[in-house]
Amino acid sequence: MILFSSEIEFVFINRAKMNKLIIDAANKKIFLMIITSSDVYNITHENTKINYEKLTIIIKDFLLSKNRKISDITEIYINQGPGSFAGIRNSLSVVKAFKVAKKIDYYCYNLDKFNGEQDLSYENIPNLCKKYKIKKNLINPKYIS
Repeated sequence: MILFSSEIEFVFINRAKMNKLIIDAANKKIFLMIITSSDVYNITHENTKINYEKLTIIIKDFLLSKNRKISDITEIYINQGPGSFAGIRNSLSVVKAFKVAKKIDYYCYNLDKFNGEQDLSYENIPNLCKKYKIKKNLINPKYIS
């Protein structure tokens, strides 16, 4: 196969534009993080029914506050539990909608899968998902009553 320089440049530009979104609505607070090649941003919101219902708006507003839009996101990482049933269900629904509408791959993680790891920070979640070969676009939530 012969690659022309424009094809190589396109691949390079795409890789450089990796923006990851982490969503965790399984705990007491809704946590969002954007990881870019040069910066990390995060925000929290109260984990309430009203905020579940406007999770898409919360995500959109957070992205806009950092001069990003959903089409800039290349991967989404979502906490699949254990935790709040409503938080997990709603965040999974939002992420599945992003997958359908914008073709963004997502990875469902839970910290139980990373036994023995020292760095369980949100910034490290993409690396841990890669290390433990978490499959993309697969949902297996773990609820706590």
